[in-house]
Amino acid sequence: MSGHSKWSSIKHKKAAKDARRGKLFTKLIKEITVAARLGGGDINANPRLRTAVLTARENSMPNENIERAIKKGTGELEGTHYDEVNYEGYGPGGVAIMASVVTDNRNRTVSELRRVFEKHGGNMGAAGCVAWMFHKRGLITVEKSQADEERLMEIALDAGADDVADSGDVYEVVTAPENFETVKAALQAAAIAPATAEVTMVPQNTASVTGKEAEQTMKLLEELDDHDDVQSVASNADIPQEEVERLSA
Repeated sequence: MSGHSKWSSIKHKKAAKDARRGKLFTKLIKEITVAARLGGGDINANPRLRTAVLTARENSMPNENIERAIKKGTGELEGTHYDEVNYEGYGPGGVAIMASVVTDNRNRTVSELRRVFEKHGGNMGAAGCVAWMFHKRGLITVEKSQADEERLMEIALDAGADDVADSGDVYEVVTAPENFETVKAALQAAAIAPATAEVTMVPQNTASVTGKEAEQTMKLLEELDDHDDVQSVASNADIPQEEVERLSA
């Protein structure tokens, strides 16, 4: 598997901050609602919903919030209708960026995201302009303090992972979407706690950016990720680790 993106090693540093701000709960509720609407409210028969609910529980979301979101998705309770949209574009240095969005107002969201792209030296593109560079994969990051690479690789590959790679201060475990929960559970059973775990778009190759372009790219990715309607962001930006650490400080 080629094209591991440094963005995944940046995102795990944001997780605690996002949770404190309440952003994570908002995004998880939207994901649960949409998953229930598309695949039904039974977590045993709806893999996407099961993943969303498990993630919500791992982040200490109260059960009543989870149940209410499921019922809104299935129509048992009245709720907002959300659309799923992928927006694509380019960042500084031509890096490819995809933003997976859940929104109740497409016009508002696309206008706001276009401004974010332009503010940081990028531009939104037409549908399909960069999607071909990415594959849908399960992506789990593990801090290096949790396990050595050899042990992590043995457990992950035995559980069905496709690849394990060094990505700066974390290891990346990549899986097929259908193997994501199995691999994640195997790591947890071995007392290896993931820093982040999601089914997302992983790039096939990367684009190296340094200096001002790297700084602009990180600001663009972080602002997109912070947007209330953006569920996840994928990029093929490859930023040197020393610059990641400097810019994340």
